[in-house]
Amino acid sequence: MDVWQLVLVGLVMLLGLFGVLIPGVPGQAIVWAAVLWWALADTTHAAWVVLIGATVLLLLNQALRPLLPSRRRTRTGAPRRTVLVGGTTAIVAFFVVPVIGGILGFVGGIYGAERIRLGSHRDGWASTRTVMRTAGYPLLVELFACLLVVGAWIGALILG
Repeated sequence: MDVWQLVLVGLVMLLGLFGVLIPGVPGQAIVWAAVLWWALADTTHAAWVVLIGATVLLLLNQALRPLLPSRRRTRTGAPRRTVLVGGTTAIVAFFVVPVIGGILGFVGGIYGAERIRLGSHRDGWASTRTVMRTAGYPLLVELFACLLVVGAWIGALILG
């Protein structure tokens, strides 16, 4: 697989990660399709292991979705920008501090956005808890599953 095709696969995965944050965009499906594209073009053992792992993880995430609260961001009172800031921070933090950074970045990004919007620590933290209870946990689980898939892809590229 040539470099340009890998760059395109990576950009599609990035599009899928941000798609998770935008209602109505099938972010998980986009990430999975990018892994499928890569595995079909790069027929190594590692590519197929990543594809199988991604398929299992994303199907498991879909199966567990009914057990999580619904993603009703409108009930939080927080603007859509808050969730986008949290998601963007999670994506960046996942690669800066591998794995755990995604969770810390998501909650920290929401808190930071709400702290700036509301002006105090107490109000910012209360709003962060509300956002996490109503919309944050399901979004974080979906985003984290996609981040793990992208991380596995990058790991396979580096090690393979």
